[in-house]
Amino acid sequence: MKTPEQLLAKLYELRKDFQDEDPNPEYEALHHAFMFISYNIEGFKKYVREEAEKEAAKGNR
Repeated sequence: MKTPEQLLAKLYELRKDFQDEDPNPEYEALHHAFMFISYNIEGFKKYVREEAEKEAAKGNR
């Protein structure tokens, strides 16, 4: 699984792809998700860590 920083960077990249187009719901959704996650990065890091642990546990079965 990618790091939280890599995931946030990808979200930023996707948001930039829609930025030049006329206002659209995809850009708005990506923009607000990016902003929310970037302001709550510690919570996002915790979430990513927990999801990685779940994936690891599934692989150990």
